[in-house]
Amino acid sequence: MAQPHKSFLEWLGEHLFSCPFKAHFGIDCPGCGLQRSVLALFRGDLAASLKFYPATIPLIFVVMFTLIHLKLDFKYGAQLIKIIFAGVAVIILINYIYKIYTYQLI
Repeated sequence: MAQPHKSFLEWLGEHLFSCPFKAHFGIDCPGCGLQRSVLALFRGDLAASLKFYPATIPLIFVVMFTLIHLKLDFKYGAQLIKIIFAGVAVIILINYIYKIYTYQLI
């Protein structure tokens, strides 16, 4: 009996990259959850995306803004990119500390 075809998102969900940091040390790295978050965002599940990795949407925004800035060369674009990137780094750090505090790293 032939199996039904899987959608691209289902296939992608089964073929995520494994984290080398977690493989070597046994705990999540600060970036763990990003792939699942992006996949949830593609599926339209914003709540799950934020739960997996809260910095996904701001990170996508800073990448898109950087690409637009490279094309259009905004007057204060570089400074804004630095500020937004620092904000994303703070979100990642707070999320990682929260995972440590709530024992969610394993």
